[in-house]
Amino acid sequence: MPTCRRKRVVLTEPSQALLQAAKSNSDKDVYYLQQTGEIFETYEAYAARMSFYRLKQFQCEVTGKSGLDYFQALESEQQEAQTMHSRFPEPLKPAVLKAVQWQVVGRLDHLVEAVFDRFKDRYFPDEKVFVDVQGDKFYARVLQVYPPRHDPDSTDDTPENQASSSTLPLPATPDEKVQIHKIGGDLKIPAKESVARDDPLRYSYKVQILDEQHDRSHEKGKLSLKEKVKWSGSLMDVQCTAMSRDRLAFSKSILRRFIRDCVDRDAAVASPWTVKEPVAKHYGVDCVMPEETRKGVENIKRGEIDKRKKAWEDKEGPPHKKQKKLTAAQEERAKVLAAAAAEKREREAREKAEKMKAKEETDRLAADKKKKKPIRYPTEDLDVRLAEKEKKAGIRVLKPLPSRTLLPFGEDQSTFESFLMAWNFLVVYGQPLHLSSFTMDEFEHAIRHTVIDTPCVMLAEIHSTLIYNLRTVPFTRHSAVLSLLRLKDTLEADHELFGVTIDDLTIAMTEVGNNWERVPLRHVDMREGWEDALVGCLKDHATMDNMPRLREVLTRLLFAPEPNPEPSTSSSSSRVSSAAPQILSVPSAPSERYQTLPPEDRIAILAFMCNLAVTSKAIHAHMESCEEQLTALRKEKIEINRTKKQYAEEMSSLSGEPEIKQEPATNGVDETAHDLSDLSDAPSEDGSETASATSGRQKSSARQKDLRHKAHAQAHAKQREIARAKSAAEKQAQAEYRRLDEEVNKIERRLEGIEREFRKLLGAIRVKPMGKDRFHNRIWWFDGLGSTSLLGSGGVVQYGAGRILIQGPTQMDLEFMMKREDDIEARRQEEEGEGMLAPGEWAVYTETEEVDEFLAWLNTKGVRELALKNVMAKWWNHIVPGMRKRISVCLALLVTFHRKLTLS
Repeated sequence: MPTCRRKRVVLTEPSQALLQAAKSNSDKDVYYLQQTGEIFETYEAYAARMSFYRLKQFQCEVTGKSGLDYFQALESEQQEAQTMHSRFPEPLKPAVLKAVQWQVVGRLDHLVEAVFDRFKDRYFPDEKVFVDVQGDKFYARVLQVYPPRHDPDSTDDTPENQASSSTLPLPATPDEKVQIHKIGGDLKIPAKESVARDDPLRYSYKVQILDEQHDRSHEKGKLSLKEKVKWSGSLMDVQCTAMSRDRLAFSKSILRRFIRDCVDRDAAVASPWTVKEPVAKHYGVDCVMPEETRKGVENIKRGEIDKRKKAWEDKEGPPHKKQKKLTAAQEERAKVLAAAAAEKREREAREKAEKMKAKEETDRLAADKKKKKPIRYPTEDLDVRLAEKEKKAGIRVLKPLPSRTLLPFGEDQSTFESFLMAWNFLVVYGQPLHLSSFTMDEFEHAIRHTVIDTPCVMLAEIHSTLIYNLRTVPFTRHSAVLSLLRLKDTLEADHELFGVTIDDLTIAMTEVGNNWERVPLRHVDMREGWEDALVGCLKDHATMDNMPRLREVLTRLLFAPEPNPEPSTSSSSSRVSSAAPQILSVPSAPSERYQTLPPEDRIAILAFMCNLAVTSKAIHAHMESCEEQLTALRKEKIEINRTKKQYAEEMSSLSGEPEIKQEPATNGVDETAHDLSDLSDAPSEDGSETASATSGRQKSSARQKDLRHKAHAQAHAKQREIARAKSAAEKQAQAEYRRLDEEVNKIERRLEGIEREFRKLLGAIRVKPMGKDRFHNRIWWFDGLGSTSLLGSGGVVQYGAGRILIQGPTQMDLEFMMKREDDIEARRQEEEGEGMLAPGEWAVYTETEEVDEFLAWLNTKGVRELALKNVMAKWWNHIVPGMRKRISVCLALLVTFHRKLTLS
């Protein structure tokens, strides 16, 4: 059983209330933990137990490995137990378990020592052992065990440590039903007595040499093939002195593991070791304690309790009995003794208080020392606090304030989340949905479009492609009608919404969108009829459970207000429709009513359809395709990085290439010329001393000049040749360096492209935030995901959201922060101010300057903010241009709008 903080983990038993409830209601829903078989009544209890099991604080009791979760520790124990049971000799298991059953031994180590000493020289049928044959060891199997004869005077003259081939007289006939090692394996009998009554040296064993020979001779080398053939398969009678077990199968360590795995013991004083019931039944060990053994265990337990009681009485004094009346002298003496005892107790109390005070002082000093110990960064973000010196240095303390009002439909956080989810789904899965990408601003303007005479093409395309997609998703015919009828049973009979009852609504629904899964929605016809198909789709897919606003949406789509009898002062064909009135009593067509839907209803419809479309085959196939492309990109990235490394090594060798060495020369003349001049000068000096050699000197001088000229010419030619070779080599090296540099630049550009592709494909599988700040606020950037790109053709900057979104911490994160000792709420007020977000709340940064300030606020000493800053720095060259382009596009649209207003 895995341990946690040195204590065994006890499985949770079902409560009595749950057991009683299960008897009365067999269909009661419970939470079942399959790995442990535990049953929980509530999900909170189940989740808490699973969270406990997932903590990395458990230890494998067999191997001692720590830092595991419960299931890893349990798996480790099971694997080790399986390995141990496969190695431990099977014939030895019943004998060992019978020996340890009902033994009262304090420590497991002492029990293991006793068992090992009893069984190390005792062998059982079918055991595989090593047999010493003429100094060599062979692997053999015990076929039969012959217990000693009952003649105590019989002796054995066979030499020890040798095996004989059928030379020993058999102590007993094989047919005799004698239980072997019965006395020697009984731990209740003292060791010396067991040897005297059941000496293992007097047992004889018939063994058969096996074909598989395990050579254990370290001195004589391996056996020859002839020796193997000679002894293979032969039968012989041996004694325990010539036999031994494999240390991997039988040793104190593996015996200890076997016993610990098979036995258990109560926590009470002097409790006996008992074999676990399933193991005992498997190996035929008696599970019922014999009466004699039970009495012996009780006597041992009583003696242990008396011993502890006596030790306590010796320390504390005997219990007070009713004393006889004392004399005056005895009373005086008792008073003196009592005063002395009181003084002693007071002195001991003072000493104890001083020791406690000294201990507290020591602990305080140790805590102060621990506080002064330098922190290793990065660490937990909430443990990082700005020092006064850093604040004075100008490091930003207050986070820049994100805007809540600039969010699309930010007045309702749930509506914004649904809007964000729908937009992200449509742009990420634009390829399987056959939709072109569009920005968040364009999607917001389409949702807000209410001009009746000018239908929004984007909304028609989005709804049509979703309707086509949902035709492939299984549905229940008229599920919305059935859900509304169930709702009717829970409401009053005449309950109305916008003046329409559920009966009126269901009657109106029966006439619209009945063939929505077959009606063609053609692009050339501007997707005519998509509104009716939308109602049909909602009829067959939606219920009040999966779409809570279903009744409001269908009522607004199928009913219109009564026409105003007063003539309108403005043209209704060109005006924006006003908000829907409270009373809708006139049946109408969805194509006329969709433009009057408020944005909340439109977003609810799109969010519902997107949630359903996730389960379609087209989306699943696209996800699988993205997985395959990701695998291919990973392989390509590995190959490209390998090539880049090779190019970098070649460039390094080219830049560090040693120059061509040449011998030093003076004024273009090498040492050869100097040597020639020196040799030619020597005879001229001798000739100057002799007057008779004048003519010879002149001839010699001319010859020397010729030699010098030739030497100079040769030296210059050699230098020019070296210079040309060096120049050519340098030009070639420079050209090769430039080529490699261009290749590296190409690789860098390809790696950047791979990173962008990674982001697109990963965004199609799961959208993840860029990271978290110190208070667990999530930072989101939605550009470049799925079918959208960060760069268009020709490297033109593209954007989707064009802003950085901030999501508040989850409730779990908030509870985790509140468990800390420091005041997190006060710190959030200090460092976030008005920008403090509640769980599920959103805000946005729309300006690049705000994002710059946010980056400056992040502290890289914290693990979360360091990772966040690294990710933002990685994509910074795409974040900033996208935000700037969005601002420029918005400004251009605003200028155009004002210009049109001016012209009109």
